[in-house]
Amino acid sequence: MLSSYLKAFKLGQREGGGVGGGERGRRWRWCKSRRVGEVAGGLLCGVGAAGGQLQMSLTNGLEIPKETLDAEIQAFFDSAPPLKNRVDISEKLEEFVKKNSLPSGSGGVRRVVCVTSGGTTVPLEQRCVRYIDNFSSGHRGAASTEYFLKAGYAVIFLYRRGTCQPYCRSLPDDPLLECFEYMDESNIKVSQPHSEAVRNAITKNRAAVTGSLLLKLPFTTIFEYLQMLQMISLSMRSLGPHAMLYLAAAVSDFYVPWKSMAEHKIQSGAGPLDMRLVQVPKMLLVLRQDWAPKAFCISFKLETDSKILLEKADMALKKYKMHMVVANELSTRKEEVVVVRSNEKVSVHRNNSLGDNDVESPLIELIVERHSAYVNNSDI
Repeated sequence: MLSSYLKAFKLGQREGGGVGGGERGRRWRWCKSRRVGEVAGGLLCGVGAAGGQLQMSLTNGLEIPKETLDAEIQAFFDSAPPLKNRVDISEKLEEFVKKNSLPSGSGGVRRVVCVTSGGTTVPLEQRCVRYIDNFSSGHRGAASTEYFLKAGYAVIFLYRRGTCQPYCRSLPDDPLLECFEYMDESNIKVSQPHSEAVRNAITKNRAAVTGSLLLKLPFTTIFEYLQMLQMISLSMRSLGPHAMLYLAAAVSDFYVPWKSMAEHKIQSGAGPLDMRLVQVPKMLLVLRQDWAPKAFCISFKLETDSKILLEKADMALKKYKMHMVVANELSTRKEEVVVVRSNEKVSVHRNNSLGDNDVESPLIELIVERHSAYVNNSDI
């Protein structure tokens, strides 16, 4: 968990290109640790020209009683800033799940998957200027959503604002400026090199949304993400084993409690900065046992060290009682993943000879097969 967090760790700022700009950007270094994967209480320090320091205390994660975990989770939600559009989200979820609870066109019950995508941020101020971010482009979640829709699923796409979107992966980074040509004051047109990609993106996205098969819900912060994930999971309980949670988002391991945050922008002129980061309560077990106990649950494990990857995936499978853990190593994550289950480990590779040359294509095919077996073996 720690190594995946550190490789993804960066300090962001909405304007000015990261921490610093006019505030003498800070350098990050790991100050005290043992070997990778065995941290006995170290400090992650950011040292700037003025001596500013962000300090994080770390301890080995130990098993805690479920009652204690439940209390920690409730305390997290109680102290989090409330969702501004909670009622609207709740109504959209209720309508989406209700529509997809009816028999599908084939006469069977449609399956619904929640795909989480992108990384969560940790605000450092209540009126946020600076934040800690997690490395994630959202590509895996967006690609997986396309393949789930192709397989006949309805998809709740819980995504980080500004990350990759379904059907837009083949578009350039700045599609508005690069895909269109100015004709005259009244007309623009799609440039020829991008016409097919734009047409496919528009038609497929519109068909999924208007057909009530795709519901997009954006988040930014760790507070928004976990509140929305709880709402989605609870709304999907009625679907029983036909529900799936595909948790591909990069979720922060540590955060600053809302009540202990500065309200306004932290001033560099005040001198050195010491800030305690608290561990985010591990909610996967509660999601699995309480929020959506019959849903088919898949989590992801990303590491930079391939030697510990499968061991960590096995630990996550047992600790959080997942049905699957998708293990991927940072440098090869687009070429290969390993699907870890209690009785098997399956290596999934990208097949460049096929039209769908993403690793997500065979990955989702495998997951759909295992989900089908799970549904057939469930006592509905």
